[in-house]
Amino acid sequence: MGKDLDKRTPHLVWDWNGTLLHDIEAVVEATNASFAELGLEPITLARYRDLYCVPVPRFYERLMGRLPTDAEWEVMDEAFHRHYWARAAQVGLTPGARELLADWQAAGMTQSLLSLAPHEHLVPLVRTHGIEAHFIRVDGRLGPSHTGKSDHLVRHLRALEGVLPTRTVVLGDAVDDAVAAASAGAKAVLYTGGSHSRASLEAAGVPVVDSLEEAVRTAEELLG
Repeated sequence: MGKDLDKRTPHLVWDWNGTLLHDIEAVVEATNASFAELGLEPITLARYRDLYCVPVPRFYERLMGRLPTDAEWEVMDEAFHRHYWARAAQVGLTPGARELLADWQAAGMTQSLLSLAPHEHLVPLVRTHGIEAHFIRVDGRLGPSHTGKSDHLVRHLRALEGVLPTRTVVLGDAVDDAVAAASAGAKAVLYTGGSHSRASLEAAGVPVVDSLEEAVRTAEELLG
């Protein structure tokens, strides 16, 4: 953070939920627990992956047939996060994530972490898993939870001294990661272990992979 970096250095921007953190089961459990409070039917993992999208109110629109009102959204958002954060401490990293982070750093390349998880929750959780030192910057969400990642990524990259968007690959599990990367002038690789089905991810028009190891290997190919 704040150090001069070779402008030619390849850079990875990692997503957190569903990418580095293998939390999709906890997400679906929290979703269904919040749905039970709201009188909505439970959802399967497959249906969740077929319907999920960002901004999140659009996900609820797909489920309900209409956008939730502002008042409904506040209740839904609070219920989900209450149930999710009760489970988050028991969730582990995606297999191989720790080794891939260490190897990328050891090779002299840079990486950062960008998430729509609240910053005040994200940073302690990253520290708990012992991987904070692998990143030159960690940014969680500071604003409202119904936003997408595009503006967040642009601000994140601007804060990284010496990192060029054209030498950056975003590694995530959602179509929104690819949309954000394109808006920032970066590339993207999408991983199938998180919130979206493979078919949903392939619609983004970027490489889609089934493991983080393959994601990093594909990023290296994209960056030459």
